[in-house]
Amino acid sequence: MHCKQCNTTKGAAEFYKSNPNRCKECIKERVRAHRQANLEDIRAYDRMRGSMPHRVAARVMYQQTEQGKQALTRARQSYKARRPERRAAHIALGNAVRDGRVIPWPVCAVPECCGKPHGHHPDYSRPLDVVWLCDKHHKEAHSLVKRAA
Repeated sequence: MHCKQCNTTKGAAEFYKSNPNRCKECIKERVRAHRQANLEDIRAYDRMRGSMPHRVAARVMYQQTEQGKQALTRARQSYKARRPERRAAHIALGNAVRDGRVIPWPVCAVPECCGKPHGHHPDYSRPLDVVWLCDKHHKEAHSLVKRAA
């Protein structure tokens, strides 16, 4: 078969069935160039893609299947094994909130933000020492820690 982009002759295995005019390498290069040229738009789409209604509905339906239940169980067991200190801190905080020993803040700790907060553990060895941040600021805090490491 002949690639019209790089003007070479290659075997049929080097072409996608859906596009017999360009070889796989030329298509991959074109996709990489498009991604680099439109990186911010693609990242914005990727961030909101999981909250699209059809994806949320598909996730809910999958979680109700036997395979989905098993996958969720495996993920929880994996989390328990990989991050025991984090899990222990989350459980300790949840128990303290339930028992009234820790009172959650009504809004995010970031000024001018009124989002519903989650407990953020800056240090998992001190499970009751938390900063109350909304989902957006909680994710930003974790990304700052990742970038600093």
